[in-house]
Amino acid sequence: MLALRVLQRSLLIGGALLSVAFVLGGCSSQFADMTPMDAQAPAREPGSYLPVHDLPPDRDQAVISLEQRAKIEAELAAARDRQAAAAKDAK
Repeated sequence: MLALRVLQRSLLIGGALLSVAFVLGGCSSQFADMTPMDAQAPAREPGSYLPVHDLPPDRDQAVISLEQRAKIEAELAAARDRQAAAAKDAK
């Protein structure tokens, strides 16, 4: 009977110590990210969002001509056709 009481008491004390350890562990995690008392305030970062209302400056260059556009489209189409033929031959 005496051994049972000693066992119950030791389990109760162990449970209480474990509870205190969990409580203190929870509190310390909140204080881990804080800065020391004598630390300088961190520099404030500018906003991370892009300035939506700021428009880009006007372009200095003119839009490409229709002839240049047709030439570029023809070059791209020729490159696409060459790649398609090479892929067909590889199979």
